[in-house]
Amino acid sequence: MKVAIFGISGQLGSDVAAALSSHHVIPVEHACADIRDESAVLTAVGDARPHWVVNCAAMTNVEGCEKDALAAFDVNAGGARHIALAADAVGARMLHISTDYVFDGEKRSPYLENDFPRPLNIYGSSKLAGEWAVRSAGVHHLVLRTSGVYGLNACRGKGTNFVETMMKRAASGAPTRVVSDEVLTPTFSVDLAHQIRLIIEKAVPGGVYHATSTGSCSWFEFAREIFRHAGAPAPGATTAKEWNSPVRRPSYSVLDNGALAAHGIHPMPEWRDALSRYMSERASL
Repeated sequence: MKVAIFGISGQLGSDVAAALSSHHVIPVEHACADIRDESAVLTAVGDARPHWVVNCAAMTNVEGCEKDALAAFDVNAGGARHIALAADAVGARMLHISTDYVFDGEKRSPYLENDFPRPLNIYGSSKLAGEWAVRSAGVHHLVLRTSGVYGLNACRGKGTNFVETMMKRAASGAPTRVVSDEVLTPTFSVDLAHQIRLIIEKAVPGGVYHATSTGSCSWFEFAREIFRHAGAPAPGATTAKEWNSPVRRPSYSVLDNGALAAHGIHPMPEWRDALSRYMSERASL
């Protein structure tokens, strides 16, 4: 199959390209087609005429989105719409990456795909707007929400990820405190890319799906496990209130992966297992 990938040079996009290496991967680089430019996107997809279009491009810096809401919506909503329209124009299916941050965290059991979204911040709001834009564009769409993604390739929007930030803190010996009352499921981008390959190869029907590692933890528990791998003393814990971030985040954003399981795509490995494999691959680089 021919698969066009937007955001292919980013953290997830590069792993998706690797996972789909047995297919004909068509990279759509930012320099060739900025997703904010509808004409450029239509031309890129029209020239490629793929069977699938995967959108891994996004503005993911949560603080940056809060500071520049217009830019966040331009990329995460407008850009998603442009790609959806381009895919529809050539009869391609589209897989769009979204986020657990479309939820408000008030629930205390994993969010189902049909739970009502209520984002707390600009990033979540712009990503939800992107979901709606894709679903209303007439394209054979598939929205894939995930959580806490980290990978071996640099995140284009942030330049790093939580694991690497914590590894640097562990190596420096500097006092480190991490929020203990925000619960999620960290997800290794290689595992997520594998799920995306299965979705495409199994031609999963359109709709909204969740794909994360198995289990859940707080950011503090995740950091403590990272520090353990680094052979460093555990970091300290703090609360979101004490941390006093300028951006509101959901206190609980664990996602239920049941919809994919119903189509024979089994859940990803447990988050600790994923982190261990990340560390092994990281050490071999």
